[in-house]
Amino acid sequence: MPVRIDESNPEQKVCFFTVEHGEEIRICDTLEVLTDSERAMSFVEIEGKRVYITEAEADALTVAGARDGREHVKADTGDSVI
Repeated sequence: MPVRIDESNPEQKVCFFTVEHGEEIRICDTLEVLTDSERAMSFVEIEGKRVYITEAEADALTVAGARDGREHVKADTGDSVI
């Protein structure tokens, strides 16, 4: 799981993201969870780069205070699994 949330301070929860060269730390309520429609995946932007996350991680981030900017991706063909 590339995302870990420290909830020890309920007024300012801290998110830790495992990235290519270590770990990035952010205050949860400064983040926005977005959708990459092409990949049908959620992500947050850190230092101008996308960090892709699971839907469970996206939900956990929004509960911790991140803004939920996700779009619901809907299939437009009958053979899609979405």
